[in-house]
Amino acid sequence: MGWIKRNKFFVISLILALGMLGAAGFYDYQSWNRNDAAFAHLNETYGKLQDLTHKQPSPGNDKVDNIKAARDQERQLRDWVRQAKNYFLPIARIPDSNSGPLRTEEFAQALSRTIDELQHDATNANVALPPDFGFSFTAERNRVTFAPGSLEPLAVQLGEVKTISEIFFGARVNSLDSVQRLRVSDDDTSGPQSDYIDETLQPNNQAVLTPYQITFRAFSSEIAQVLVGFENSPHGFIVKGINVQPAAGTADTTSMAPPPSEMAATPAPAVSTGKGGLQTVLKEQLLRVTIEVEIVKPKN
Repeated sequence: MGWIKRNKFFVISLILALGMLGAAGFYDYQSWNRNDAAFAHLNETYGKLQDLTHKQPSPGNDKVDNIKAARDQERQLRDWVRQAKNYFLPIARIPDSNSGPLRTEEFAQALSRTIDELQHDATNANVALPPDFGFSFTAERNRVTFAPGSLEPLAVQLGEVKTISEIFFGARVNSLDSVQRLRVSDDDTSGPQSDYIDETLQPNNQAVLTPYQITFRAFSSEIAQVLVGFENSPHGFIVKGINVQPAAGTADTTSMAPPPSEMAATPAPAVSTGKGGLQTVLKEQLLRVTIEVEIVKPKN
C-alpha cells in the first residue's frame, strides 16, 4: 500500500491507460463488425450489379445508359398514345350527350328523325335502299317505350350507324342492302335477324371494339371510295374483313327491285378490230360486298 501511496499518480495513470485501451479495443471491435457488415453488403450489391449487367438487356455501363434510354422510350410511347387519340375521336350519340340524361320520348323522336334523314341522304346520293329500310333499328323505330337500360347503348349505336352510312353515301355506292349491329336491348330479340350480328363487345385493357357488318352493291371504284372513307375518318374504324362476289346470281335477301344502275351494269364490250391481234374487251361488273368493320373506342 505504501508503494501505491508513493506512486499514486503512476497508478492512476495506469488505470486510466488500461481503461482507454479497453475502450479502444471495444471501439475497434464494433468498427470491425460494422466493416464486416458493410463489406458483406458491398459484396451483395456487387453481385446484384453483376447479375443485372449480364441480363439482356442490361442497365448499361459508363458509355450506355439503358435505364435512361428505356425511360426516354416510355415517354415517347406515351406521347404517341396521346397523339394517336386524335385518330380515335368518339362518335357522338344521338341525341347528343349535351342534352343531358336520355328520356324515352327524346330518343324515340331522334331515332325517327335520324332514319328519315338517312333515307333522304340516300336518295340525294342515288343510293338504293330496301323498302322502308330501318338501318338495323326495325325493332325500335315504331316503339314509344324501350327496354330498361337500353336507351344509352341504342343512342350510341344510332350515332355510329349514321356515321357509317354517311361513308357509303359519300362513296355513292349503288345500293345499301343491310346494316348489322350488336343486340344491346331486350327489344332487339323481336327484330329481324338481318339487323344483327351474333357477336359481343370485345373490350381489352386499352379500348372497346364494337363490330358492324354492312352489305352493299357497287363497282370497284366505289368500293375503293368506301375504304378511303373509313381510312380518312377521324374515328377509330378498322376494316376487319371484306367479301366480294359478283352481284349477278346472288340471292337478294332484301326483296327489293334492282336499282336502275344494276340493270345497266354491264356496258357493251369495246372490241378492237385491229388486224392479227386479240380482241380487247372492257367489262365492269357490279359487285355485292359484305364488309366487317370495328370501331375502336379507347378507354379514358
